[in-house]
Amino acid sequence: MKVLKFGGTSVGSPDRMKKLLDIINPAEQQIVVLSAVSGTTNSLVEIGQAYLAGDKQKAAHLITVLKDKYEVFIKELLAKPEFYEQGKEVIDYHFRVLSGLANDLFTPIEDKIILAQGELLSTTLYHIYLKEIGVPNVLLPALEFMKTDEDSEPIVDHITSHLTPLLEQHKDNNLFITQGYICRNVFGEVDNLRRGGSDYTASLIGAGIRSEEVQIWTDIDGMHNNDPRIVKGTKPIAQLSFDEAAELAYFGAKILHPQSVFPAQKYKIPVRLLNTMDPQAQGTLITNDSEKDKIKSIAAKDDITAVKIQSSRMLLAHGFLRRVFEVFERYKTSIDMITTSEVAVSVTIDDTTYLGEITKELAAYGSVDIDVNHTIICVVGDFGAEKHGYAARVLEAIKHIPLRMISYGGSDHNMSLLVKTEDKVEALRSLHNRLF
Repeated sequence: MKVLKFGGTSVGSPDRMKKLLDIINPAEQQIVVLSAVSGTTNSLVEIGQAYLAGDKQKAAHLITVLKDKYEVFIKELLAKPEFYEQGKEVIDYHFRVLSGLANDLFTPIEDKIILAQGELLSTTLYHIYLKEIGVPNVLLPALEFMKTDEDSEPIVDHITSHLTPLLEQHKDNNLFITQGYICRNVFGEVDNLRRGGSDYTASLIGAGIRSEEVQIWTDIDGMHNNDPRIVKGTKPIAQLSFDEAAELAYFGAKILHPQSVFPAQKYKIPVRLLNTMDPQAQGTLITNDSEKDKIKSIAAKDDITAVKIQSSRMLLAHGFLRRVFEVFERYKTSIDMITTSEVAVSVTIDDTTYLGEITKELAAYGSVDIDVNHTIICVVGDFGAEKHGYAARVLEAIKHIPLRMISYGGSDHNMSLLVKTEDKVEALRSLHNRLF
């Protein structure tokens, strides 16, 4: 069985939703994971923010505007009166849920319920459309099998034990539709896998049922060797290893959710990145294999802050780094890059929520310098210890650009450079011209 995930733009209009059958083959066993219709999640975020601010009038207006869009949507999607009425009932129900939250104390729990409505709408409407045109399919509620633990990590064994019986109940069916992004947490409350989480859902389902392949369908033909929005002449990459894809996703390649690689990697399930607008394009295949002796791609991650801790006491002082890292751990702040010298350590973070508290605690160990508005440039390829010349080519390409930090050797697949964000475009273009 294959798992196919379609993003918001792939279901962004009734016409695009209908054209999914150009890709989905109802004769094959497939689980189709859908995101919310494009723009819906942003609208739901606004509704939640209005409720949180106590502005029920604004929330009611936003709900009405969004409902009007869906009223138009189903008129174009569903032609037969019987199925149009079913679609209307679905819309009425979900928007009653949204409006009903005005009567409750608004907490993060209610906010998660709001955010779940997008995927619940898109999947149910697609399920009704398939019924209208006579395509047998089963709607699988993700909230019945997607669950996270106390650390908000998805539980693959739970997916296996709860999804497998649902599939067995309908073993005469080939086509199953389910929601991306949404799940239940350890308390059984409605929760989610955060933005972009539909990729993650597809990979987790693939792992849970030991799928033959996971396909991520978006509006671009695979992962490119640079950011096509910034650099001209980029090309899709035919093949990547799981490790290379994970590096690129984490460091800025928006086509793939950073965590979605790991479940598939653990169970050795191939992942394909494909283009809904051009289904015949080759796309990118992600497996355990990697093309050797090659630089594959460049990605960039913005909104990076560099933190430098300098202390003469650091010299030969065992335990110094542990104490520094414990500060970041206490505030659940992840570190991207690390460089050290005898008297200083520099790290980068992308979450500055607790930067003030972190800086205050680090000041106990030495002087602390903060540099904001930086970008990590990540060059991914075959950077094994036995290789030579690749790092020199990278540095030669950007010798005219000031570098704040360099990270090399921590991975066989990655060389990372920290530059000022104002230099990002020049860095990406210079690297592309030199490396490709």
